[in-house]
Amino acid sequence: MIKRSFILPGILISITIWGLLSLGFWQLDRAEEKRQIEGEIVLAQSNPAQLVTQVDELLSKEHYQVILKGHYDDDKQFIYDNQIVKGNAGYYVLTPFALNDTTAILVNRGFVPWYGKRDKLADIKVNNNDVTIKVQLIKPKQRIKLKQQDIEPTFPVLIQSLDLEKLSQLSGYQIIPMLAQLDVKAENGFFRQWQPFYGSVDKHLGYALQWFLMALVLSLIAITLLIKNSRK
Repeated sequence: MIKRSFILPGILISITIWGLLSLGFWQLDRAEEKRQIEGEIVLAQSNPAQLVTQVDELLSKEHYQVILKGHYDDDKQFIYDNQIVKGNAGYYVLTPFALNDTTAILVNRGFVPWYGKRDKLADIKVNNNDVTIKVQLIKPKQRIKLKQQDIEPTFPVLIQSLDLEKLSQLSGYQIIPMLAQLDVKAENGFFRQWQPFYGSVDKHLGYALQWFLMALVLSLIAITLLIKNSRK
């Protein structure tokens, strides 16, 4: 017979075990989501690059490689600061690529390390002639909001965030909500080693195993206490 003194602890233990199991199954669901995303990215990247001229079509091509026709605007470049690549602090060079007179897409031309010289930028000039470039499209992630600026900045502008609305105002273009990563073999680029970020499936599986093991240990403790309580 179970003593009354064990009922409340038993309820608390049961709730805790249920919570641990719920966390474990949630992590399994997250792992499956990341597995599906990984599959979509692999499928997108396996397709050959095709020429895209319609802005609306670009919006549905995340993770795809595409070919764009237009020209760089060397006068409206952005320095995307506070980036870490291979342990080095530096910045990405983002250059508007004009698709027409009013619309542009930001092309990430690659990473440049500061090497402790934050007062000196690399030579980021690029020709404004019409060109065809190969890029991979991703949706930009905004880290922080840009502060309101009362004075027009001098280009290239140092930025801390991909606030496309603000960048559109600064550049004079309607910047489409996609970021183009310049192909690693293309000219006019810097260090490029693009890797899609979708999280780690193994990480979520490890967390799930952790929660399930904790639930198992707590269950064994509860069973042991129940047996001892029943013998008294």
